[in-house]
Amino acid sequence: MNERQRVRRPGGRAARVGAAVHQAVTDLIGERGYGNFTVGEIAARAGVADSSIYRRWGNLETLLSDVALTRLNAVSPMPDTGSLDGDLRTYAAQVAREITGPDGPAVLHLAVALSSNGEQGLQASENLRAERTRQLQSMLDRARDRGEHAPDAFDVLDHILAPMYIRVLFGMGPLTTDYIDRLVDRLL
Repeated sequence: MNERQRVRRPGGRAARVGAAVHQAVTDLIGERGYGNFTVGEIAARAGVADSSIYRRWGNLETLLSDVALTRLNAVSPMPDTGSLDGDLRTYAAQVAREITGPDGPAVLHLAVALSSNGEQGLQASENLRAERTRQLQSMLDRARDRGEHAPDAFDVLDHILAPMYIRVLFGMGPLTTDYIDRLVDRLL
C-alpha cells in the first residue's frame, strides 16, 4: 500500500460524523417532532456541512430511516439464546427498554411518521420494515433449524411488537415483564 492510499478505520471521522448526525436527528425529533426541522438544522447541530449529509444519505427520509434502523440494531439486536422462547423474550425485553428509554418515543414517532410522508418517506419506511423483518426472519429460521415450530415474522410484529408500540405511542401503561411475557406466551 502506498502513502496515498488510506485505510478506513472504524471509529474514525466518518463514524464520528455519523454519530453526531444521528444524535442531532434524535434530539430534534424529541424537541420538535418529525417534519419540524431541516437538513441544515441537523447539520448545524451536528457540526457538519449539510452537503456532507446529502452526500452520505441522499435525502432526509433516507437519513431518518438510517437513524431508526441503526438505533434498533444497536440496542435491540437479534438474540441467539438457543431457543425461540428465550430469543423472543430477550428480544421483546430489549425492544421494550428501547422504546421506553429517553429517546425511544422519538425514534418510534419517526418510524411512524416516515410511512406517511410521501413517496420518499414511504420508501424509507418500507426499507426499515423490510430490514427489520429480515432480521426477525433470521432468528425464526435458526429456531426452525433447531427443530422448533416458529411463527411467521409478521406474527411476531403483530403479536409482540405492535402491542408494545401502541402502548408507548398512546401512553397506555408500562411495558412490564409480565406484560411482555404474556405477549410471547400468546404467540407461542
